[in-house]
Amino acid sequence: MIDGATLTPQPLLHATALSCERGGQRLFSPLSLSVLPGDYIELIGENGSGKSTLLRTLAGLHSQFTGEYRSQDALYQGHRLGLDGLLTPLENLAWFAGLEDCPSDRETTLDALDRAGVLVKAYSLCSAMSAGQQRRVAMARWLLSSRKLWLLDEPLTALDASAQGLLGEIIAEHCASGGAAICATHNPIDISNKSELILQADKSGARS
Repeated sequence: MIDGATLTPQPLLHATALSCERGGQRLFSPLSLSVLPGDYIELIGENGSGKSTLLRTLAGLHSQFTGEYRSQDALYQGHRLGLDGLLTPLENLAWFAGLEDCPSDRETTLDALDRAGVLVKAYSLCSAMSAGQQRRVAMARWLLSSRKLWLLDEPLTALDASAQGLLGEIIAEHCASGGAAICATHNPIDISNKSELILQADKSGARS
């Protein structure tokens, strides 16, 4: 409290009249969005509506857009997990931590793998793991990240029911601790107090 007023949290992401493009063609109608600490947003839309492209844009990986946005550094998880199959989960997570300039010790990394349910695979090559196990290694990466904003593209892919429940718990805990997440998904994730952002594919052929 300052002078009797409650401080308003600063957005982790703010977008104004943002619309993504491919080849100069608009994918969806311009949107405005403000993401505050604690927010969980499910990004919904049919194939081709621009969900993945929007997440890549917000992560700074796609430059064809109109409007503007500003955000804190985000953890981005796309369809490809970015795991090196010739490295172990421990080695891959050490590499990810180095990218964020936030190295973690072996014990902390093992704890994250344990929480994600793949501790037994800590010293196995990722190439020898199933798709679902590799997804769990990616979830362990989230646990080690210091970034407040998570941008997740279809994170339920290849996960069994148990892993899907764990994923929901991890995202909910992240948001409860002052983080936020935007998740593109065709299947709802069991998290309370969610918001939905529906993208409609632009079929007008509008070009910039």
